[in-house]
Amino acid sequence: MRADRVFAYGAAAGLLGDLLLGDPRRGHPVAAFGRAAGAVERVLWRDHRGWGALHTAVCAGGAVALGAVATAAVRPSRAASVALTAAATWAVVGGTSLGREARAIGRYLEADDLAGARARLPHLCGRDPQALDADGIARAVVESVAENTSDAVVGALVWGAVGGVPGLVGFRAVNTLDAMVGHKSSRYRRYGWASARLDDVAGWPGARLTAVLAAATGGNARGAVRAWRADAGKHPSPNAGPVEASFAGALGVRLGGTLSYGGRIEHRPVLNGDGRAVVVGDIERAVRLSRRVSWLALGVSAGAAVLLDRMARRPALWAQRSRCVKGAS
Repeated sequence: MRADRVFAYGAAAGLLGDLLLGDPRRGHPVAAFGRAAGAVERVLWRDHRGWGALHTAVCAGGAVALGAVATAAVRPSRAASVALTAAATWAVVGGTSLGREARAIGRYLEADDLAGARARLPHLCGRDPQALDADGIARAVVESVAENTSDAVVGALVWGAVGGVPGLVGFRAVNTLDAMVGHKSSRYRRYGWASARLDDVAGWPGARLTAVLAAATGGNARGAVRAWRADAGKHPSPNAGPVEASFAGALGVRLGGTLSYGGRIEHRPVLNGDGRAVVVGDIERAVRLSRRVSWLALGVSAGAAVLLDRMARRPALWAQRSRCVKGAS
C-alpha cells in the first residue's frame, strides 16, 4: 500500500477514534512526552537561548526519530502501517476533548454557575478565571476552541500528510514544548525562545488552512474573510490571529480585548469589531464549526498526501519509462 493511502486510511481511523473515545484518561502519550521534556529541562536549563535550542532539538528531534523508527519497523505490513498511523493520529489530536471541555463550561454558564465555570476554565486555557465574568468566560472559550482547532487537530493532520507518523508526532511535540516553555515568563524568555519560534513555523500552514475552512463552512464566508484580512495581523500571535479572526467573522461575534494571564494583563486588538459580544450559545456554535473544520482538514490533508506521493514518485516513473524506451530501441 502506498504511503498516501496509509496516511488517508490511518488518519481517518484515528480521527474517528478520537471522536468515539476522546483522550485516554491515563497514560496519555502527550503527557508522557511532557514528563520526558520536563526531565530534559531539569538537566539542560540555563537562562540562555542556546541551551533552550538544544532542549528543543533533543525533545522534538527525539519524537520525530521515534516516529521514524516505528514507521520503518512496521513498513513491511500494510495493516500495521495503517494501525500505527491511526494510533499516532488518535494520540496527537484532541478535538473531542476540546469540544467536551468547552461544552462543560457552557453548561455551567447556562445554569448561572459562575463558580463552576471558573473552576473548569483552566482545563481549557491558561487565563485567570477569577478575573472573568460570564461573558468573559464565554469569549475565552470561543477563542480557545478556535485556536486549538488549529493546534490540536488541523496542524497535526497537515504535518501528517507531509511526513507521516514522524510528522504527526513531531508537530505535537513542538506544540507541547511551546506550551511548556514558550511563554514569556522570566524563566523562559530566553530558554523558551527556540520552542516558541519553531512552533510559529510549524503552526503556520495549519493555521491558514483552519482559517480558510472556517470561512468556507462557518455560514458567513464574507465576514470571515473580511475579519481575517482586517484584524489578523494585529494579533500578537502570527497563527492565532488568522484563526481567531476567521472564527469571529464566521460566527458573527467579536473576539479579543483585555485578557489576564498569570496576573499579567494584556490588551489585545479586537477581532471582527463589527460583530456582537459573545454569548453562551456561541460556545456550541464554535464547537460545531471546529468539528466541521477538522473533518474537512482530514480530506484536504489526505488529498495533499496523494499529491505529494505522486510528485515524489514522478522522477522514478520517468526513469522507468526512459529505460523501457531505450530497451525497446
